[in-house]
Amino acid sequence: MFEIEVHEVRGKCPVFKVGDKIVIDGPKIVLEKTDAVCIHALAPLLHYVVALDRGVDPRGLGLSKTPDEAYIQCVDPGEPYTGGGTVIFRCRRIKGK
Repeated sequence: MFEIEVHEVRGKCPVFKVGDKIVIDGPKIVLEKTDAVCIHALAPLLHYVVALDRGVDPRGLGLSKTPDEAYIQCVDPGEPYTGGGTVIFRCRRIKGK
């Protein structure tokens, strides 16, 4: 299983708050364990989730300084460019729960 947690919100995000989680099991988003989903955030996340879930070292992808977690940012740049904000997600493999 794979967990994506909202680590930081810069600006205003209408979907996520710090601590919100998305849990993925293979190709499935586990809705019972997921707090919210944003279609704008899925774009950058989906590029990396499969590789990270299969054990690719996030350092080699430029997503972390450690092998145990990766950081991925939402595509919304926030103020002054949009009225929203950007979200930093911490991603990691977790044991099935």
